Amino acid sequence: MREQKITLGEMRAAGVNGLLIYCSDYRCSHHMKISADPWPDEVRLSDLEPRFVCKACGTRGADIRPNFAPARMGTKGW
Repeated sequence: MREQKITLGEMRAAGVNGLLIYCSDYRCSHHMKISADPWPDEVRLSDLEPRFVCKACGTRGADIRPNFAPARMGTKGW
């Protein structure tokens, strides 16, 4: 059985609304950023993964991760 990832609702509760989509073929390395807005909160990231087809190579399946904001270093004391 495949690992079940977090739900979109859990992701949104953490303040994240975007997704990073990576082609499941490691040789392709095609990726993109999309909004998670079209799907309801109860959908798991792992439920969406088999639905994607890479536009670059045609491989079905993807690795989907939350698109967290980049870490920022403070400017105090620098």
